[in-house]
Amino acid sequence: MRQCIDIPKATARLKRIEGQIRGIAGMIEKDTPCDQILIQIGAAKAALHKLGQTILEGHLQHCVVDGIEHGDVDKVLKDLTNAIEQFSRIV
Repeated sequence: MRQCIDIPKATARLKRIEGQIRGIAGMIEKDTPCDQILIQIGAAKAALHKLGQTILEGHLQHCVVDGIEHGDVDKVLKDLTNAIEQFSRIV
């Protein structure tokens, strides 16, 4: 089976998001104006959403294709439905 997630890229993206979160914590500690904190929270949320999108795309391109090629369509559809449901909760 092919790898669904590009682990080095996903890890690098998560480290950037982690830095964003630490930055938000620092902003709160420094009593930064709320509107500026909210902007950064929105940016972190968008970054997490993009990571989720990338993982979902990998799932489609690799896991779904492999499952269909191996004739396990019912399981593929069940897993895909679950993945889409989980992704939709990120928004």
